[in-house]
Amino acid sequence: MRTPVVMTLGMVLAPCALLLNLTSTLAPGWRAVKGFLDQPVDVVLYQGLWDICREQSSRERECGQPDELGYYSAQPVLVARGLMVTSLATTALGLLLATLGVRCWRDEPHFPLAGLAGIVLFAAGLFSLIPVSWYNHFLQDRDVLPALASPVTVQVSYSLVLGYLGSCLLLLGGFSLALSFAPWCEERCSGSRKAPPRVGQRRSSISTVYVNWPEPPLAPAIKYYSEGQHRPRPAQPEAAAKPKVGFPMPRPALKTYTNQLDVLDGERGQPAHSQPAASLPCDSDL
Repeated sequence: MRTPVVMTLGMVLAPCALLLNLTSTLAPGWRAVKGFLDQPVDVVLYQGLWDICREQSSRERECGQPDELGYYSAQPVLVARGLMVTSLATTALGLLLATLGVRCWRDEPHFPLAGLAGIVLFAAGLFSLIPVSWYNHFLQDRDVLPALASPVTVQVSYSLVLGYLGSCLLLLGGFSLALSFAPWCEERCSGSRKAPPRVGQRRSSISTVYVNWPEPPLAPAIKYYSEGQHRPRPAQPEAAAKPKVGFPMPRPALKTYTNQLDVLDGERGQPAHSQPAASLPCDSDL
């Protein structure tokens, strides 16, 4: 049996989502802050869940910058830390269950276990989608997520995009694996429809019914010369004989050989030894 498509799709999307969410959690790129007055124009400050990095002209990158505005103590950052780690752990558990449920070294897949893995992966996708969406909602709110006032600008960075993408892949992969419950539910439902007979209900004792159908008429060669015995065919009356259909064909007249000469002339009344030799062929010679 081939691995079902829903299982294959889930096993492909879930590891990709795990890699994306892991990068989104660890990389310091949830928010990009630009436009500082006291610094060069090309300076960008990348803020993540665990670190803050300063980048200039895409060549110089310094991480471990101090948090002067209390960014780490913001509520969306604290919630994102806990839920993203929970999502990673739940994704690892779902992949373990999916590996045991999907047919990898067995003939038949374990449909209930694969469906349970899909539910776990779907929950992991929700755990990562909630903090990413909440953080994006308060991205421009400087009271919730502290940042310097204008002209400093705040933009979405790459880690937030990776978090969105990983969450969507987890939701799709989990939903695909959860469809593995369909064959198992169908089997259970079809088994429950066959209700056992009630107590005291008399069951029919007839298991096989034999019907004596009339035998078809056999051909004479089979009917009278079968079973290794010779049986004479019964005579049929002339009245029952089938009438002949058609008309008589004219027969041609018979042509016989005639000899115009009398070959017996002069031989009548003479003895056999005095018969002259026939000069012409005749019927007797032939």
